[in-house]
Amino acid sequence: MNILFLLLDYSKNKNHMGLYKELVYEFRDQGHEVYVATATEKKWGLETTLNKEDGINVLRLKTGNMFEVGFIEKGITNLTLGSIFKKEISREFSNVKFDLVIHHTPPITFTPVIDYLKKKYKTKSYLILRDIFPQNAKDLGIIKNPILFEFFRQKERKLYGKSDYIGCMSEGNINFLRKHNPEVSEDKVHILRNWGKIKNKPIIDKKIIREKYGFKELDFITIFGGNMGKPQGLEFLMKLAKEYKYKENIKFLMVGKGNEKKRLEEIVEKQKLSNVIFLNFIPREDYEKLTAACDLGIVSLHSCFTIPNIPSKTIDYCKLGLPILACTDRNTDYPEILENEAKCGLSSIYGDLKTYKINFEELLNNKELRESLGENGREYYEEKLGVDIAYETIMNEIKKY
Repeated sequence: MNILFLLLDYSKNKNHMGLYKELVYEFRDQGHEVYVATATEKKWGLETTLNKEDGINVLRLKTGNMFEVGFIEKGITNLTLGSIFKKEISREFSNVKFDLVIHHTPPITFTPVIDYLKKKYKTKSYLILRDIFPQNAKDLGIIKNPILFEFFRQKERKLYGKSDYIGCMSEGNINFLRKHNPEVSEDKVHILRNWGKIKNKPIIDKKIIREKYGFKELDFITIFGGNMGKPQGLEFLMKLAKEYKYKENIKFLMVGKGNEKKRLEEIVEKQKLSNVIFLNFIPREDYEKLTAACDLGIVSLHSCFTIPNIPSKTIDYCKLGLPILACTDRNTDYPEILENEAKCGLSSIYGDLKTYKINFEELLNNKELRESLGENGREYYEEKLGVDIAYETIMNEIKKY
């Protein structure tokens, strides 16, 4: 089959895979002819290019800026994506009859190119539903104008209408989608879990790695890795860290960046939380080794969300056999997955510091429990979260019709 992926990001670095690149490679390895159309922000000063990269036809399209820019500029760029992708794909891939186009949210504005492919080639369209926009932006207070919200809702509905298949992260996602979009047929929606390439756990010398980053062998290290933005609500994690500011061997390690990082650093400085340590971006291989040398992984979802979110960082923690401490909003079914399906962590409601601390204490003081949860997570990763399983899920749905 000729498969076209529409992606916002597709790294040129062979060592930087990421969720969607792993899926692209899996389709390639399964014998398909794979094409990728991806955005290149104009701030990098690069023009549109088409090249073969690791056996994959990659079209890098010059677009407006989307990341680390204001909401208005980001919004304008997103609104133009569909027309830009349609123009360049129709020109560069004019002789390719695509059997399947795979796209994701965000954005919700690929509809013009999807409509073009469906009309010209009867191409089937598969939507990987991750962020539910614009509701997530409304929850976060980014979109406050009801007219603007309804404008994007119309685009969201059109996208669902043009999608032949919709892969959702959980039953909660499916229920939310169908409740708020009853016109979406039950037949087209199904579960597509987050995925990762199945790899062996890295063999590490925990003592050496800890020393490299300034930690002691007997420190209890809780790690958060990833985006530090408003959706994560990490100021609540700082409240937990404050409870242990005088416990010298209990550390909270924050790895990554995001628009809330500076504010978090200010909180740490103001409250003199010497047990909270920030690290900027580190290479993927180093990050995995560092995470494997920690004792506990953090998942945090702000209480403002009305949509069910399933954090993809769970994959890393499960892959590395790290137990998870989570705090989430009341609307996600992530705690059900964490505690009862994967059985790899403990969860509480965001804002409930008492229960958050009780769960932390239980994991802090019970090494046997940590090891058991970590082993469960690794087993869940191998059985449910492989990219090969994601591939099979997509192909099985397509073969039904």
